[in-house]
Order: sequence, then C-alpha cells, then structure tokens
Amino acid sequence: MEQKIWIDGSLVNKSDAKVPILTQSLQYGTGIFEGIRSYESEDNSFVFRLYDHMVRFTESAKIYRMNLGFTAKDLSQAVIDTIKENGLKSCYVRPFAFFSDETVSLATDSLHVSVAIATVDLGKYFGSNAHKGLNCMTSSWRRINSNILPVHAKASGNYLNSCLASTEAKLAGYDESLMLSGEGYISEGPGENIFMVKNGVIVTPGMEASILKGITRDSVITLAKDLGYTVMERQIHRDEIYSADEAFLCGTAAEITHVRSLDRVVIGDGNAGIVTQDLRDNFEKALSGKSERYKQWLTPVY
Repeated sequence: MEQKIWIDGSLVNKSDAKVPILTQSLQYGTGIFEGIRSYESEDNSFVFRLYDHMVRFTESAKIYRMNLGFTAKDLSQAVIDTIKENGLKSCYVRPFAFFSDETVSLATDSLHVSVAIATVDLGKYFGSNAHKGLNCMTSSWRRINSNILPVHAKASGNYLNSCLASTEAKLAGYDESLMLSGEGYISEGPGENIFMVKNGVIVTPGMEASILKGITRDSVITLAKDLGYTVMERQIHRDEIYSADEAFLCGTAAEITHVRSLDRVVIGDGNAGIVTQDLRDNFEKALSGKSERYKQWLTPVY
C-alpha cells in the first residue's frame, strides 16, 4: 500500500503530494517545519511531546506571518491520523507549512499557505556512531542570530546555515560540527543542542547564544533537575568543551548522543560518561511509557 501524506486536511497518496517548481517556498526557503518521533511500546505507540511540537510550529508560523488555518490541537490530531493511516509504530514525523503559490515574488503577505504532514522510517540518526560517540569539529560557519533571521522559528531557510556546517564536517572526516555564536561562544550543532558536564554540573548555552529552543533540550533539563543534578544555562567558551568531563548532543533525531571528541581533543575518556548515561537511560524510560512521572509527554497513537 502506498504511503499517505496529510495535506491541507486530507490524506493523499505520497505520489500525488507534489508541488510545482516555482512554488514560492521551494524557491526561497520560506517554509517552516517540525521534527517529531513516535516510539513503539509493548502495547501501543507514543508520540513524544506532540502538542509542544505543534505549539512551536504555530509559533514559527506566527513569526513568518503564515496563516495555517489549523490550530495546534488540529495538527496534533492530524499527526495521529497520518501515523494510523500508514499503519506505523515507530517513525519520524515531518509537519511542514509553505507558501504554495507559484511566484517569483519575495513578498509573502498575500500568498496561500499549505500544511503537510509526512512520516519517515528513521532509526538512529547517527547510526553506529550513536553508541561509539561523535567526533565533532568547530565549524567555520557561525550560527545565525536574530539580527539576521528569527532563530526561534524552525524555518527551512535557517537550515542552509546548518547544511553548510554539517557538510563541512562530513567532508573533513568528522561526524558532526558545533557552531559558534556571533560572539564566539558555543551555540549548537547543525540540528542539535549541546550540553557539557564538569564536576557533576550540567551546562548548556542559553538563548543569548542564538540557539533553537529545543524540545528535547527542555526534556533533558527537566530530567536532570528531577534527578538532582545542577543545571546551568550560560555562555560556554569553545575550550571549555575540550576540558569537560562529558559532552552530548540532543535533539529529536539525535536523541541523546555523547560527543567523543571536539577538534580531535578527546573529551573525558571518550566514552559516554556517568551523567550522560543516567540521562539517556531515564530519557529512554520516559519514551517507552514506563515512567509514570513523564506520561504527560506521550500521546498514544492507537
């Protein structure tokens, strides 16, 4: 059976979900999107923090003056309907909104907005490196800031910055990159937030480093505090990562993946540290539905 795509309120065959070459958002990168995971459990499947993702989606739309025509609640239900229609248990979900008119105009004030939801079979984003740890480099590309583009919107065009940084890392023989803010502090990875651990204290860049306010990041901070760790949000110098006891990236696709090295400087002993493992174990427990404390993060599919 052909996979279905939800678009503008209807489920259609994937082969029919097409856009013309002159679609405004295709030409100029003016779309917005989310990345969401659904996880299979023993008796159901659960979408992780579905409503929170859709709230951020609607906030991104507001920043870009897009009238979606659907509420966060509507879109949350559409995600569930799409997963069900495709008979999936574990998957990655990609909501996407875009200006669907054919035009070469830069102004978007009068353009029609379409909303689509697709599902993708996605395992570990970093493959086997998810267990071995990531060898990262400091990118030559700085992270965009709000004087250039609205960094709190998860917008397609913002990720040109990420594509350059990630491609640079792969071509140089690394697994991933870390980007610095305009002021030269650690900001984030191309598609992940960064944490480091020093003397048992967990540190992560705050909003002043032009980060995307990650939902997985927020979950990690909540878990860490509930487990009794001290969490600090502050500016991080690049060389602080070199001398950290542990470091890890997190995101919907990346989940929690430890950083083995930065710029060929091994972090700690190169393995996932005690704090990272503790957070990862409790994160996975929450995703499985086995933790009553975090049940509110999970939306059942079936």
